[in-house]
Amino acid sequence: MNQAWGLNRIFPLMAAHQEPMHRDQAAGLGVLPRRRCRTITIAGGKGGVGKSTVTVNLGMALSMAGREVMLLDADMGMANLDVLLGLTPSRHIGHLLDGSSGLEELVLCAPHGLKVIPAGSGARRLSQLGNGEHAAVIRAFDELAVPPDYLLVDTAAGVSDNVALFAAAADDVILVVCDEPASMTDAYALIKVLSRDFGVRRYHVVANMVRHVGEARQLYTKLARVSDRFLDVTLDFMGMVPHDEHLRQAIRRQSAVVDVAPTSRSAQAFKQLAGAVDTWGEPERPGHDRIAFFGGQAASEQAMSGSGC
Repeated sequence: MNQAWGLNRIFPLMAAHQEPMHRDQAAGLGVLPRRRCRTITIAGGKGGVGKSTVTVNLGMALSMAGREVMLLDADMGMANLDVLLGLTPSRHIGHLLDGSSGLEELVLCAPHGLKVIPAGSGARRLSQLGNGEHAAVIRAFDELAVPPDYLLVDTAAGVSDNVALFAAAADDVILVVCDEPASMTDAYALIKVLSRDFGVRRYHVVANMVRHVGEARQLYTKLARVSDRFLDVTLDFMGMVPHDEHLRQAIRRQSAVVDVAPTSRSAQAFKQLAGAVDTWGEPERPGHDRIAFFGGQAASEQAMSGSGC
């Protein structure tokens, strides 16, 4: 396989315990007119804060509410969204990049119509993508006949280009933190890099694995205070996910807790997060000089097609 990794067959290379749900959040999961796909990157800096679990359950909650949702596993080389959902991929992002598969051929079907684009696990080549290859993955979503309502992008741990480029190409960034010093310092480092080098100014903070909403708000306040002091960014408190044995059991079962334990505390929390997402206003789109997911797509009145889920 040559160094360009088959990209000439796809694209030209590029130069880069929970607070009650508010009424408007609950209403946000009602029937809405179809709109342009909203792309949300889920990041966290430190590994182990629960980014992938948040991605799976937020996506499933939106899907169960009638939204068309697709997940992209952007943790290249260390993929696990398929594992969390008990799916077995036969193709992955590597096949897209070498030109042997189109994007829709990679789609895995999870319960409730949720769709997953898997990355390759244990593939060193995928963990070392260049800017052109990141651009190829992002631009591949323009191939979809009809885009979903939401694309959720699960990123790798750390503050690498692999994380930053996907975050910069999205409409929104959800930052997952937990009550560990390393989680907070790494989250701040990620915000600093994304704001300074990629112009990402707004972040939605989710406190994961907390005991109660007071603890969650305390974590948010600490991060917001230092960010407000030293960085030109805006953080908002999106919500929290509590410690919950039902969530641990769902992970062991390779299922989403919102599906297998819908009345549990954690499932209710994810539904509230979904309600919040569905009431966000129109995002500020990435500037014309930045590559973006669905940069060439317009809103459609049709249902999502092509993947057969």
